[in-house]
Amino acid sequence: MFMFSRSICCAKLNQLSTFETLFSNLKLRPCATPLIGPLQTCEYRIYREKAEYANVNWDELGFALTKTDYMYVMNFTEEEQKFFNGTLTRFGNIEMCPSSGILNYGQGLFEGLKAYRKEDEGILLFRPQENALRMKMGADRMCMPSPTVDQFMDAVKKTVLANKRWVPPYGRGSLYVRPLLMATGRNLGVKPSSDYTFLVYASPVGNYHKGDLNLMVEDNVHRAIPGGTGGIKAVTNYSPVYKPLTEAKAKGFSDLLFLDALTGSNIEEGSACNIFILKGNVISTPTTHGTILPGITRKSIMEIASDFGYQVEERAIPIKEVFDAEEVFCTGTAMVVKSVASITYQGKRIGYKLGAETLAQKLHATLTGIQTGLIEDKLGWTMLID
Repeated sequence: MFMFSRSICCAKLNQLSTFETLFSNLKLRPCATPLIGPLQTCEYRIYREKAEYANVNWDELGFALTKTDYMYVMNFTEEEQKFFNGTLTRFGNIEMCPSSGILNYGQGLFEGLKAYRKEDEGILLFRPQENALRMKMGADRMCMPSPTVDQFMDAVKKTVLANKRWVPPYGRGSLYVRPLLMATGRNLGVKPSSDYTFLVYASPVGNYHKGDLNLMVEDNVHRAIPGGTGGIKAVTNYSPVYKPLTEAKAKGFSDLLFLDALTGSNIEEGSACNIFILKGNVISTPTTHGTILPGITRKSIMEIASDFGYQVEERAIPIKEVFDAEEVFCTGTAMVVKSVASITYQGKRIGYKLGAETLAQKLHATLTGIQTGLIEDKLGWTMLID
């Protein structure tokens, strides 16, 4: 049991009630101790209650939905013109009009972030404000209202705490949190919805990719186009790549690496991750110019790598350069940081360095150390919520 002690000396035993009132908001337990001289010493101990865990085989977690206890729901109506009266409710199905904007026209966004268990069983969120700001940016592009940053943060914290028994023990996974912003008003015509729903649910998860990461370059289908929505987390960005992704997995590949739609010669990103290449002391990643999602893990890794002494650059990266790289790795909320084992392009396959000595592994260790409280967070990225 985690605890620390504070000793209080009372000239009279009945003064104890004063201290009990003073510390009433803390989890304090008075412990009787022998008399010391003319004074009586009462020791108070502050305890962190031992965490309760759901009945889950944490060692078998993959990246799939495990139903938890609660979700958070908040609505925006045409009459109110704001999000209001957010509430926790039991996790379950929701009702929706068949003509809602999300179902008919795909007017919707989502975010993804994680809560981590510390060694002392406290719970940390990683950079939730960045997700709130990215949702606001995406909502503006999709002509949608969005919750304020404070509303977003409050909803995420309440969802995690309501489901805290589903946050895996330290080092055995994380609680993936999925905020959704959906057009739920009745809408037959092609126009923005009148009503919207902001919903947050969560699920414990393990590794996104458990084996080696082998990528195939997709040069026929493009994930995003200039002027489109590739730079935000629009719900419509993902299903168009299901067909080529399914075909690639049938051939034994883990994921796809997409090329830019304009020239077809520069790498952009995977189906759900950003990509980096290493040459000497230089780390390069494609510029986020509207077709590539500005990943929060991507941003964090760039800062950590710079602190390591690497030169980090954002630029157009021709596919040819990938074959000269010493190391390639991908980043994302789901996969965190993972080395790429191989890339195959037009029948040519190149393998890359793997193992404990890779830069990717060092970056992964540092980032997850910060996320779980093992490494001091000097950048203010984490938020203790328990």
